[in-house]
Amino acid sequence: MSFIQVIEFDTAEEKEEELRHLLDEWRNALGSETTVTHTTLTRDHKRPGHYVAIVEFSSREEALRGGDIPRTDEMAHKVRELCEGPPRFINLEVIEEEDA
Repeated sequence: MSFIQVIEFDTAEEKEEELRHLLDEWRNALGSETTVTHTTLTRDHKRPGHYVAIVEFSSREEALRGGDIPRTDEMAHKVRELCEGPPRFINLEVIEEEDA
């Protein structure tokens, strides 16, 4: 089954564009080396500066393999520098999926 990582973090709203640029740069740098199948970056309308990234993988093993790629670690350090406090990670193993 697939695996989803949810990452919650806070950053100043004026840093959003820089954050998005870093994520685009990372995706482009990884190219076919990526283990990510889908990403969604969201902004919380009730909490300015609060963001949630939803990153999907085909399996937990692929998520772990992706985390071992040096470019991923470099990007994570750069993103953390933009954050106000440490990000919160939620690792979810999908046990059932259904299309609406």
